[in-house]
Amino acid sequence: MKRATVYFDEELHTAIKLKAVETGVSLSELVNISVKESLSEDLDDLNSFEERRNEKSISFESFVKELKRSGKL
Repeated sequence: MKRATVYFDEELHTAIKLKAVETGVSLSELVNISVKESLSEDLDDLNSFEERRNEKSISFESFVKELKRSGKL
């Protein structure tokens, strides 16, 4: 483990401390879990972008016109 200094808004810090007490998980572990989840979501997004790299792009204007043409708008 590496040690770091992190500054939280006072209300956020209070909320994290309360959650730590209620869940029996340390504040540090809650922060680690949250950062891991955030990075995992980023990885999912990057993978999705990679999977869709070769898809044809369409402008918003064209998309809206297609919705109107097809009666969906």
